[in-house]
Amino acid sequence: MIRYDVTDAVATITLDRPDAMNSLTAEVKAALLDALRRAAESPEVRAVLLTGSGRAFCAGQDLREHAANLKAGRGLANTVREHYNPIVELITTMAKPVVAAVNGVAAGAGASLAFACDLRIASEKARFALAFAGIGLAPDSGASWTLQRLVGPGRAAELMLLGEPLDASRALELGVVTRVVPADEVLKTAQELAVRLAQGPTLAYAATKRALAFAAAHPLRESLALEADLQDACAASQDHLDATRSFLAKERPVFHGR
Repeated sequence: MIRYDVTDAVATITLDRPDAMNSLTAEVKAALLDALRRAAESPEVRAVLLTGSGRAFCAGQDLREHAANLKAGRGLANTVREHYNPIVELITTMAKPVVAAVNGVAAGAGASLAFACDLRIASEKARFALAFAGIGLAPDSGASWTLQRLVGPGRAAELMLLGEPLDASRALELGVVTRVVPADEVLKTAQELAVRLAQGPTLAYAATKRALAFAAAHPLRESLALEADLQDACAASQDHLDATRSFLAKERPVFHGR
C-alpha cells in the first residue's frame, strides 16, 4: 500500500493502490503517517518525494470504506483527527522540503496532500478536484489553509464551492503547481528537484518553511522577530560558514545540514 525508498538522501514515498486510484483507507493512512514520520526522523533523509502509482496521484478517501462506516453509524470514524490532520501537519512542519510528483488525478484529500507539500511537479495529465462540497462535506486535510495560500481566498472559495476539476495547465496558471511536464517525465523531474533540494542548505530550508507558516498567521512585528531569531540560528551554522567561504573562493558550496 505504501512503498518507501531512500536514494541520494531523498525518501520517496509512493501510494501504491493503483487499482483503487491510490484512495485512502484507514490502513493506508496509518502507513503513510508512519512513512512520513520515518522520513522526518531519519538523519539520512534530507528531502522527501510523495507520489502515487499508476494513473492517479490519490483519489482521496476510499468511499467504499467511508460508506461502510456510515452504514455502521461510525460517521467519519475520527479519521480527520486521527489520520488526515497529523499527516498534513507533519508534511507542512517537517524540517525537510517535501516535493509532490502529481502523476494523475488528485481529488479531495488527495489534492489536499499535494497542496501541503512545498513544491508540486504535475504531469500534463494531472487533474485536481476539490469534491468535498459535492458530497455534502466541508474541506479537510488542511485544504482550507493551504489552497488559499497558493491561489488567494477568492479563488480558493471558487474551487471549493463549485468543485470543478482543475487541469494541469490551469493549475499552473493559478500557481497551484510549480511546473507541468509530460506524463512520462513527471517522476524523473520531481526526483531531480528533490535531489537538488537534498543537496542544498536544509537548515535554511527548514527555517524558511517555519518562517512562511508563522508569517501566514501572525502580524509583521512578530514575523520580523521570528525572522531575526531564525537568521541568528542559521548564521551560526556550519553550512553558512562553509557557504560563505565557498562564495569568497568562487567554489560551489557543499551543505551538510549542520
